[in-house]
Amino acid sequence: MKPNQYPRRPAGQAGTGRNAQGMFRELEATELYCPNCREAVPVRKRLLLILPDGDKYEYLCARCSSSVGTKVDRNNMPGILHV
Repeated sequence: MKPNQYPRRPAGQAGTGRNAQGMFRELEATELYCPNCREAVPVRKRLLLILPDGDKYEYLCARCSSSVGTKVDRNNMPGILHV
């Protein structure tokens, strides 16, 4: 297929809008650098704390089980009932 034959998006649907930014608000780590192993390794995600701001997770090295990072997930907060 030649470059000019690719389907074009209608005006206003370019990938730089508000919807495109919302797609990447939360990223999930699959590999992080481990200081003990001295390389990027697969990680496991473990629930560490349940906070008012959201759930705090810890990333553990899949090889040596050392902590390599944390993340606060604010998307999965339960609805708060105001009376």
